[in-house]
Amino acid sequence: MSLYQRLGQEAGIGTAVDDFYVRVVGDPQLAPYFDGVDLPRLRRHQTALLVQVTGGPVEYSGRDLAEGHSGLDITPSAFDRVVAHLVATLTDLGVPAEDIAAVGEALTAHRDDIVTAAEPAA
Repeated sequence: MSLYQRLGQEAGIGTAVDDFYVRVVGDPQLAPYFDGVDLPRLRRHQTALLVQVTGGPVEYSGRDLAEGHSGLDITPSAFDRVVAHLVATLTDLGVPAEDIAAVGEALTAHRDDIVTAAEPAA
């Protein structure tokens, strides 16, 4: 059984994406990254991307991760907060730890495409 199937296929992944963005947009440290963003569109793109990378039938046709995150000045700590929200979302949905680790591994493999800024000086 593929990771896509274990995550509940497109419906399960869509639910996870919706829950995830509620958390992320509700996080005062991350919310500014989403000012002016078309969240329904972003959720659709994120769902399609996750369906594809987990072995599902949807072909993602959006921008690549580096292009999509270019100019957002995402810091390492912001990336880590996003990953923490994703882990919490998947945990709350009852996803097994090994599947959460697989999703986290896939995301971490693209860290350099997403993190484009240094931490601000203290």
